[in-house]
Amino acid sequence: MHTDTSMSSPLSASNGAVGANPQYQQVLQQAEQLFGASPDWVTFFREILGIEGVARQTFPNFEDLAAFEKSDEFDQIQKMVVRLRENKATADAESEPTRVITVRLPKSMHEYLRTEAHDLRTSMNKLCISKLLQVIEQDLIPAEKTAPPKRRNLNSAPAATTPAQQTVGSSMGAAPTPFKSQF
Repeated sequence: MHTDTSMSSPLSASNGAVGANPQYQQVLQQAEQLFGASPDWVTFFREILGIEGVARQTFPNFEDLAAFEKSDEFDQIQKMVVRLRENKATADAESEPTRVITVRLPKSMHEYLRTEAHDLRTSMNKLCISKLLQVIEQDLIPAEKTAPPKRRNLNSAPAATTPAQQTVGSSMGAAPTPFKSQF
């Protein structure tokens, strides 16, 4: 069976589905309308899924957005992003500047990604962007283990020091340097 991959027909398998959330349908319809205009994928992502995009404006709280991201409508929007990434170059730097991030990861994971990109005949950059575009469940994200903030006792002043204690010097004959207290 041949699937039409032309840009003119949006992916709309669930239009008019019984019991569909009207807000989900509204976001999907706006995505289909923009998709029909054949934008570059970055513009589509920014306008539909970006921080100030239609989805975030429609679902401003985390729980509603997370529920939308599990819907068939969101899945269709994700497929539109993939199609646009296949068919169009990215936006020029003037309309959407790029940013560089550094991600620390184990050597074995880097090798895995490199091999996966090679096997898929794509770049690591495209593969990583594809992976970043996927929604993951919150329980698959490790919780941050941060130390409690250090509290300074503001009621106790630092101990008084003598002028000799306020200099830091070297035993190699260098002149002492004044030490400035941070308190």
